[in-house]
Amino acid sequence: MRVGRTVNNETGNNGTGSFSTIWLILVSCLGVSVVVAAMAALNTALPDIARSTGASTGQMTWIIDGYTLVLAALLLPAGAIGDRFGRKPVLLVGLAVFGIASLAAVWVDTPIQLIITRLVAGAGAALIMPATLSLISAGVPREKRPVAISIWAGVAGAGAILGFFVTGVLLNFFHWHSVFITFAASSLAILLVTLTISSSKDENPGSFDFVGSLTSMAAIAGIVFGLLEAAHRGWTDPLILVCLIGGVVLAVGFVVIELRRTSPLLDVRLFRNRAFAAGSLSVALQFLASFGVFYLLLLQLQLVFGYSALKSAVALFPMVIGVGAFAMIGNWVAVRYHSLRLVLTVGIAIAGVGVLAIGLVETDAYWKLGALLGVVAVGIGLATAPSTTAIMSNTPLENQGVGSAVNDTARELGAAIGIALAGSILAAGYAKRIDDTANLAHQQLSAIDPTTAQTASDAIRNSLVGAIEVADNLPPQAAPLAQQIVDGAHAAFLPPLQAACLVLGGVLVVGAAGLGWFAPREVMPAGPEGPDDDVPAELAEPARSAE
Repeated sequence: MRVGRTVNNETGNNGTGSFSTIWLILVSCLGVSVVVAAMAALNTALPDIARSTGASTGQMTWIIDGYTLVLAALLLPAGAIGDRFGRKPVLLVGLAVFGIASLAAVWVDTPIQLIITRLVAGAGAALIMPATLSLISAGVPREKRPVAISIWAGVAGAGAILGFFVTGVLLNFFHWHSVFITFAASSLAILLVTLTISSSKDENPGSFDFVGSLTSMAAIAGIVFGLLEAAHRGWTDPLILVCLIGGVVLAVGFVVIELRRTSPLLDVRLFRNRAFAAGSLSVALQFLASFGVFYLLLLQLQLVFGYSALKSAVALFPMVIGVGAFAMIGNWVAVRYHSLRLVLTVGIAIAGVGVLAIGLVETDAYWKLGALLGVVAVGIGLATAPSTTAIMSNTPLENQGVGSAVNDTARELGAAIGIALAGSILAAGYAKRIDDTANLAHQQLSAIDPTTAQTASDAIRNSLVGAIEVADNLPPQAAPLAQQIVDGAHAAFLPPLQAACLVLGGVLVVGAAGLGWFAPREVMPAGPEGPDDDVPAELAEPARSAE
């Protein structure tokens, strides 16, 4: 790791003025909000998109997952590019790419063209996301940094629900194209206000690590692809096994490569810092919980409770309120009372208990579900900002872009794992329980039209969505059969949903126990110069921060 502070402010503004600090935080939060919102928004619009473009089930998956895959794979190189060339210029380029790709989606005719625009938008998002956090870490005065990171983390945590809500409102009044027009307009507006803020970069970056960049991209792409597709193809599918095993092998190779380089893409020795490593694990656990639960509960709200897309988004607002409020509290407690271990452990444990309760309690009314979501949100809120603070405070200032990329990569991997676990358990459990309902529909419809009977039976076996569509399309005289299909599909759907929540909650509880053992007490390592040393003290003296 290079020695000596090498942070440069291109505009001459050192960020100490209160207005410039607040403005920098606001612009950075706007940038990260549009990236996170775009990860979730199309889940709501997907049925309309599928009907309009004729997308198959596999193509619909990649309209969503292509963005996430490219974003995750490019985060580390994008963070390093920001450190090298300046975080503000990289943010501007990312906003431009994201905006153009979003606008291009308005004129596409085929699902493949739409997937390509999403891949390009993911590349733009990869440039945006690490730049926003690293601008805050490098540009906000040290005494205000915990508050700034708390605000950023709260916005990033709630951004997905913002995406659901905005999309729901737009679809109530406009065509699905309006979602992409909104993203394009938002990126243009954020680009214009970004021109007003200062920048920072590493003045002596060394040679760019092309080998490490390519290896990290391949490793993360393989792992994320395998996790996202496992829910659809199954964990024993040869392609899934090749991607997951190959991704892990490449990740190990990446570590070996980085240890041998004088100018590494990521100094993997940072993970010897227990605060940095614990923060990364905590971030992954938070997004495993939130995206896994979002995946399950949006299906329950829309297909069991019968909520519209907009009403479903509003129903998730307890997550927004809880995460936003407790992000500030968690960081204040962790920094003020030197209690990182306590805050991370308690926060993840509360979230785990909340997710377990969703799996144990029969949530047949929204008030029960909303209350348990509030519990999950309190836990995630307590842990979210201290986790990010621990990562960024223990990353050298000239490498803040890479530190931010580590934080964001942990988010993407956690989200992918959560969706993969939830989706796989739900799909397997539903398939195991739906046979009687599908056979009943086939038997009764065969007397009318054998071809229709087989198609309906296959749709019922495929998913709860298919079963609901079959029931809705039956003629009025078949109302009793339609009700039997709906009741049977719900009965096949809810037990595996609860089982998935139990698994996700169990992972969080085990993770909380691990953090209680592993995480240090201090957010930042003790050292003669404090947290802004270019070489974190714990790398030289790892044992000092154990307590």
